[in-house]
Amino acid sequence: MTNTPKKKVAIIAGAGPAGLTAAYELLKQTDILPVVCEKTDAIGGISQTVQYHGNRMDIGGHRFFSKSEKVMNWWQEVMPLQSKPAKDDILLNESEKEFAKVGPDPEKEDRTMLLRRRVSRIFFLRKFFDYPISMKKETFLNMGFVRMMRAGFGYLWACVHKLPETSLENFYINRFGRPLYEMFFEDYTTKVWGVHPSKLGADWGSQRVKGLSIVAVLKDMWRKNFGKQEGKEVETSLIEQFVYPKYGPGQLWEIVAKDITERGGKVCLQTEVTGIRIKDGKVSSVMLTKTDGTTEEAACDYFLSTMPIKNLIPALQGIEVPQPVVQIAAELPYRDFITVGLLVNKMKIKNETKLRTYAERVPDTWIYIQERDVKIGRLQIFNNWSPYLVKDYENTMWIGLEYFCTEGDQLWNMDSADFIAMAKAELAKIDIIDEADVLDACHVKIQKAYPAYYGSYYQLDRVKEFLNTIPNLFCLGRNGQHRYNNMDHSMMTAFETVDLIKRGNIEDKTVIWNVNTETEYHESK
Repeated sequence: MTNTPKKKVAIIAGAGPAGLTAAYELLKQTDILPVVCEKTDAIGGISQTVQYHGNRMDIGGHRFFSKSEKVMNWWQEVMPLQSKPAKDDILLNESEKEFAKVGPDPEKEDRTMLLRRRVSRIFFLRKFFDYPISMKKETFLNMGFVRMMRAGFGYLWACVHKLPETSLENFYINRFGRPLYEMFFEDYTTKVWGVHPSKLGADWGSQRVKGLSIVAVLKDMWRKNFGKQEGKEVETSLIEQFVYPKYGPGQLWEIVAKDITERGGKVCLQTEVTGIRIKDGKVSSVMLTKTDGTTEEAACDYFLSTMPIKNLIPALQGIEVPQPVVQIAAELPYRDFITVGLLVNKMKIKNETKLRTYAERVPDTWIYIQERDVKIGRLQIFNNWSPYLVKDYENTMWIGLEYFCTEGDQLWNMDSADFIAMAKAELAKIDIIDEADVLDACHVKIQKAYPAYYGSYYQLDRVKEFLNTIPNLFCLGRNGQHRYNNMDHSMMTAFETVDLIKRGNIEDKTVIWNVNTETEYHESK
C-alpha cells in the first residue's frame, strides 16, 4: 500500500486583500491548503465594510482602479461589472433611481460592481477646489488675485530652482512651487502623519502622488479635450471613474473568503498568530491564540505574513534575531485612523457643479478638508460611493469624517461620545452641516492603518535582509512590508508570492519587495 503524500499547508496571517488574494490564488494554482488567520471578526482588513444600523461604511475609501490589467481582471472574475450606464449619467443611472425607492434585497447575493464617477475636491477657505488642482477659471477666482500670482511665480521659480529631494516637502515644492505647497499640501500632510513634511521622506510622495505635477495636470487637461481617454493613459491621481462593489469593498473580500472556504481552504476569524516557530532555519509551525484565550499550535510549510513587521519580529521563536533588527522593528512608526459616521437629513453644501446628482446633492466621493481650524482630514459621502451603502438613500445622507492620529494620543483616547460631539461641531463650524440635522452617529477606530515614512523606517532594509534568510516566510501587503500600498499593490505582492511558491523559487524575495517601487509603474503613460 502506498502512502498518500501529506498536503502542504500555508498559514496566512491576516484576512485583508493581500492575505485573501494569496489564499485564493494558492487554491487556484496549487494543491497547497491555505489557512487564513484573522485576529478580528472582520473580513477585509482596512478594506472592510463596517455596518451600523443598516448603513455601510467604507473605512478609508477604496476605489477599485489599477494600472495592472491582472488586478482589474481578478476583480471582475470575483464581481463582474453591472451594465454600464451612460457616460454623462454615471452618478445617477436608472437602477439607482429605482433603488432610492425600493432599497436593497437582503436575501439576494448580488455579485456585481457599479461604475462610479470619481469626484474629489479640496475644501479650503470655505470654498471648493478641484483635486488635483486644475487650471480652471473657478480655481483662480477662489484663490484670489494675490494668491494666484504668488502661486504662478512660485511654480516658475520651482521649475528653474530644483531642491534636493531629501524630504516630502522638497518633493512637493519641486512639482508645485512653494506657495501651492503651503496652501494645499503642508497642513494636510501634517494632519495625516502628525509630522511636518520637512521631516518625512520623499518616498511617500513618489508612491502616493507618483507622477502628479502641474505638467501632469496640464497634460491631463489636453487629453480630456483633444486626446485619448483610456484608463491606462491616465495618471492614477487623475482617474475619472472606477468600479465599486455595491455594498462596499468588504463585500468583495467577504465573497473571496466564502469562495476560499468552498474550495477547501480555511478562514479563521478571532484567531491571532502570536508565535512563529523556526526549526532548521524555516518556519515549522505557528502558535494561534483565540479571543477566548485558548491556544493551538499549527504546523505549516509556508508562512505568509501580512501582520505588522513591528509584531512579526518579536513573535519569532527558535532563531536568534540580531538586536538592531529587534530595535528597528520595535520603533517602526504608524498612524492610526478614526472614522465618525454621521447620518444626516441633509448637508448645507450644494451641488454647484455640472454633474447630475440625486436631489442636487454634492457629487463628491471624498472631500479633502484643508481648513486649519479643524482636525478633520477628509470627508466621505457614502451616497456617492454607492446608493446601496445607505439604508434610506432617498431621504438621508450617510457621511464619514476621517481623522488621523497615533494610538495613545489625545484623539485616540477620547471617549466615543465626546469624539462624536467634536466631529459634529467641526463640520458645523465650517458650514457643511447643521448639528440639528444629525440623526445618528458611530465611532470606529483602526490600528496601524498607515505605515509611516520616518524614524526607523529608513533602516528597514536591515530587517528585510534578516527576514529574507527564512526561505518559507513571505512578507506581503501594506503592513507586512511597511509600505503605504494601495489595495491593488497589496494584491500584486500576493500574486508574486504565490508565483514563487508555485515555481519552488523561494530563496529570493526581491520581486515581492519590489512591488510599488518600479518607476515605470508610477509615471503616467
